[in-house]
Amino acid sequence: MTIRAVVWGENIHERTNEVVAGIYPEGMHATIANALKLDREISVSWATLEQPDHGLPADRLAQTDVLLWWGHKDHGAVADEVVERVARRVWEGMGLIVLHSGHFSKIFKTLMGTPCTLKWREAGERERLWVTSPNHPIAAGIGEYFELENEEMYGEQFAVPEPLETVFISWFQGGEVFRSGLTYRRGAGNIFYFRPGHETYPTYHDATVQKVLRNAVKWAHNPQGSNPAILDAPNVPVEKALEPIVERGGKLHAADEAGYR
Repeated sequence: MTIRAVVWGENIHERTNEVVAGIYPEGMHATIANALKLDREISVSWATLEQPDHGLPADRLAQTDVLLWWGHKDHGAVADEVVERVARRVWEGMGLIVLHSGHFSKIFKTLMGTPCTLKWREAGERERLWVTSPNHPIAAGIGEYFELENEEMYGEQFAVPEPLETVFISWFQGGEVFRSGLTYRRGAGNIFYFRPGHETYPTYHDATVQKVLRNAVKWAHNPQGSNPAILDAPNVPVEKALEPIVERGGKLHAADEAGYR
């Protein structure tokens, strides 16, 4: 069984900026999807902001194992109901890979619970990404480090929660450093944030970046499948307690009544 991945792209810069259109004539989402297709264990499709439900209706998300998210220009245009829908699927076990400026996306900030702010500079600097967790599956086959000749600088402090693992740390020509590959778990879902990917540079054409993305999809995939019960909050009747008990005192809810949320 293949891993079912969906690449979500904002698809604005590719249609409005000549530089971006020249680098990604079919869209950044298509370039990322084509890179994932090189692995036979991954089946991939894409969705974009302008589509109904932003291309992410409930039935499609239910059939998605890993969602990759790239956005930048119009995070605010993403409907809150779609953000909630994606968050629920992550809690249930869908993997999520957030790319570059997706750090400011509604879905990433919702799942992190922090501002996700950082320093930045758009100067086409060399970026050296050091592998800080060489035995991590996302870093498999990468080596000690890799370089991108032109990238946007992101610098610390990155206002995110402490990650489970830091897989990559970046150094930029201007001297800044940044935690560029971070893993999290929310509910049953695995999350990976990967920093590179500024739209005016050919980052997603880079073979090593593409390998990281394929590795990340495999890592984020939950082979146990969806666990919708994680969203339940059952009212357990007295008679179903593991040990015999006698009900005492007042209560707010009748038997089998749902709790307040």
